[in-house]
Amino acid sequence: MQDRPQVDTLSEAEARAELADLAARLTAANSAYHQKDAPDLSDAEYDALKMRNAALEAAFPHLKRADSPSDQVGAAPADGFTKVAHAQRMLSLGNAFSPEDVQDFDDRIRKYLGLTADTPLAYTAEPKIDGLSLSLRYEDGVLVQAATRGDGQVGENVTANARTITDIPQNIDGAPDLLEVRGEVYMSHADFDALNLRQAEAGAKAFANPRNAAAGSLRQLDASITRARPLKFFAYAWGVLSKPLAEGQMAALERLAGFGFSTNPLTKLCQTPEDMLAHYAEIEQQRASLGYDIDGVVYKVDNLALQARLGFRSTTPRWAVAHKFPAELAWTRLEGIDIQVGRTGALSPVARLHPVTVGGVVVSNATLHNEDYIAGRDAKGGEIRGGKDIRVGDWVQVYRAGDVIPKIADLDLSKRPESTERFAFPQTCPECGSAAIREEGDAVRRCTGGLICPAQAVEKLKHFVARGAFDIEGLGAKQVEQFYRDGWIAEPGDIFTLKARYGRGLQQLKNREGWGEKSAENLFDAIEEKRRIGFARVLFSLGIRHVGEAASNLLARSYGDWASFSAAMDAAEEGSEAWETLLGIDGVGAVMARALTTAFAQEAERASIDRLTAHLEIIDAERPSASSPVAGKTVVFTGTLEKMTRAEAKARAESLGAKVSGSVSARTDILVAGPGAGSKAKKAAELEITVLDEDGWLALIEGA
Repeated sequence: MQDRPQVDTLSEAEARAELADLAARLTAANSAYHQKDAPDLSDAEYDALKMRNAALEAAFPHLKRADSPSDQVGAAPADGFTKVAHAQRMLSLGNAFSPEDVQDFDDRIRKYLGLTADTPLAYTAEPKIDGLSLSLRYEDGVLVQAATRGDGQVGENVTANARTITDIPQNIDGAPDLLEVRGEVYMSHADFDALNLRQAEAGAKAFANPRNAAAGSLRQLDASITRARPLKFFAYAWGVLSKPLAEGQMAALERLAGFGFSTNPLTKLCQTPEDMLAHYAEIEQQRASLGYDIDGVVYKVDNLALQARLGFRSTTPRWAVAHKFPAELAWTRLEGIDIQVGRTGALSPVARLHPVTVGGVVVSNATLHNEDYIAGRDAKGGEIRGGKDIRVGDWVQVYRAGDVIPKIADLDLSKRPESTERFAFPQTCPECGSAAIREEGDAVRRCTGGLICPAQAVEKLKHFVARGAFDIEGLGAKQVEQFYRDGWIAEPGDIFTLKARYGRGLQQLKNREGWGEKSAENLFDAIEEKRRIGFARVLFSLGIRHVGEAASNLLARSYGDWASFSAAMDAAEEGSEAWETLLGIDGVGAVMARALTTAFAQEAERASIDRLTAHLEIIDAERPSASSPVAGKTVVFTGTLEKMTRAEAKARAESLGAKVSGSVSARTDILVAGPGAGSKAKKAAELEITVLDEDGWLALIEGA
């Protein structure tokens, strides 16, 4: 392998190109090893490439690719696997890192459900297995399908491989007609060591860790390879069911154990947050002797009826949280502070560190958040770290707590060189030279260059093609950078004219490095497929500050179609009826509203949006339940609700297709008024709006 220059001597363009090369080489190496069992790199060559990739990502975190080798577990999904759409999404968990976070979790649950602090509320606590999530579908007691989690909505069909795992029953007596069991595939330390010994004896590459070995083994195209790997399975949850397993989480796990599944023996029923923390400490003490990898403890509300009431956020359940084990710490020297510019113009300081190993990973950089954090202040001006500012040359403590980018926890003033000076945060953008302004109340300084700032333009384009946005197959961060650098695209709308502008596109593109006739045709076909796209995806793809996926879905449901939304943004000057309507959407505040109206009011940005939408057929937002009696109606809740909390009522209304507003206007259809309703009830009467009490509301939506 040829020698490569030192990371700290590379320009951003050179680092970007090298990361692309490393991604291609490591992906090919993973495929050769994990899918074909025919490694084409020696251990030393492979490890050197992985370390180089990690060092580059640490030094240039904003350049980390969507297909980064550091995020790959074994091989990427193989073409030989068919896709499985999960009938019920497989979500991730929110995280807790401290006793205070656990208490906050309990407080949030109680607030949502309207429970007092002394109301009994039980939780289960179980080890969080560091493995690969798997879903098992049984029909009439027979295993008919096994699927990986994938992206949570679509996974890979690994049924043949799952049948080789002895912990997974092939047939179940007494199970519901339809039963989807969820759990974690893992490998014990002893089996992992034995497998690596066999690999060494066979002259094959050793696996890096048990999770990597388990993931690579489960995703083999040849099930006989999986059969030869010592995989195990812990069941801890379920998906779709034809009949409930039990009334509580703990009882349901016992039922699964009765069906022949392995459930974790350290799972315990806890009555208070104190009980949960005590069990967490007990599991942490046993961690080294368990014989398999865990990275925390998962707490779940035990009562399944309460789980149903609590429901889900966009990506996580409200009724569960993962309490991660403490971060691992290390001390090193701060060698420099770099300023990077994101797609919203934010100037982000990054610490350049002398490389140090933290939690088994070589770390060369860490986030410094913002200029206040460097100066030793919090967002309100109070002291952090005892008011100690961070300077180049300082001896700093670095930690990782499940984060992609490490952080600096503290610094040692006794080792500070006498020659150091306070860090002067730049007042101009390092990319384009435009003024960098920090607005009142904002913790971040931002470049005012907008579209003339190359960093913002490229990052906005990357966001546009990302998952959750347009997600155009074959057009990722690497291709966006290439096309932008060569002048092929400067804004999102240019993507949809590529083929027309370049002699129907094919001839010029297929002659470029990395492209052939087939890949060029596939790209243009993929672009054509995305001309018809949903309202929420279009809005999210624009990368408007403060408008994420959840907000985009909320706004799409509220306005229904793009034309109505666009017209509303044009009319939404502060104080206008359109502005009040926008603010009346529950979940939209003044900050988000200003970000939206500003984006649509800026001449250059609006023109860019219009050029994009001219190429699209934007699908109207789907209503969650078009047949429900409140679908499409605007509902306002006021007063005290006695049978549900306000948050629960809002979530239920939105699930039935209603728009929930925080204020009464002529557009309000229903006011649900509990005891203590005041001015809103009076205004509703004046506007002759339908007013229901809580019982009336529940009767209206019953069965919907």
